[in-house]
Amino acid sequence: MPSSDCPALQMTNVGKRFGTATALHGLSLDIPRGQIAALLGRNGAGKTTAIRIALGLLSADSGNVAVLGRKPGSPVLRRQLAAMPQQTGLPGTLTVQELLQVFAARHAKPRPLAEVSADLGLGPVLRKRYASLSGGWKRLTQFAVAVIGDPDLLVLDEPTTGLDVDARQAFWAGLRARTARGATVLFSTHYLEEADQSAERILLLHHGALIADGPPAALKAKLSARRITCRTTLSAERLASLPGMGHAELKPSGEAVLLSNAPEVTLRALLAADESIANLTVQGGDLESAVLALTNTEPKP
Repeated sequence: MPSSDCPALQMTNVGKRFGTATALHGLSLDIPRGQIAALLGRNGAGKTTAIRIALGLLSADSGNVAVLGRKPGSPVLRRQLAAMPQQTGLPGTLTVQELLQVFAARHAKPRPLAEVSADLGLGPVLRKRYASLSGGWKRLTQFAVAVIGDPDLLVLDEPTTGLDVDARQAFWAGLRARTARGATVLFSTHYLEEADQSAERILLLHHGALIADGPPAALKAKLSARRITCRTTLSAERLASLPGMGHAELKPSGEAVLLSNAPEVTLRALLAADESIANLTVQGGDLESAVLALTNTEPKP
């Protein structure tokens, strides 16, 4: 029987390929019990692949994986591990209360339904059929189903995608209530502000490899660049050619996101090149800028 001191999740030199594409490149990480860790990276970085391997839904081509000291997919993990994937199918004809009762019955020592409902504010929809719920309420119900069994490890893949502000606040309140009881949490997200506020540790993937690992403050401390945002008529190519530029992104809305190692120089050139600049802001030290800088400069393995 695995020791209670063993990590919640341990991956050692894990590799995974899909045809000629490398999804994970020698990934190694070690998440101790009781920690809240965020798995970050751009699209295609390998986040979902890593999560699916941890859940036993995919097999690694190489390396070793242990979840709570056991092999992924081990039957005993069904009582200790809960997952909330991006897409979850639940019976639409059942009410939220019926869904929670059904899933609670699968566990020897489930959490009280009233407690789970209170943590997530599900009272207004307990007697509503799942199919009739809005996207936000459905997502919160999916989370309630995941935690009703009182798992030791929660693995969440983009858990707040599609949630409005109120639902997102309810989700994080419920998650904090769960971790206060000793659970370990690994979540992936594109909402970097949420990761900054909620995660004790950031695991940053790029091209399937781990390129940064530490508290959010440590990643932000590595960043010497400043983040400039504005609305501009300049092209992405023109923005990238500005002096001092480390990274330039032009969104379809016309908003530019720039990382500059010499912000004063960049700003002077930017204002000279486009007199119609609007909504100009300069920031520094945020997690999004750190992630952009790291994933823009780190070479592909």
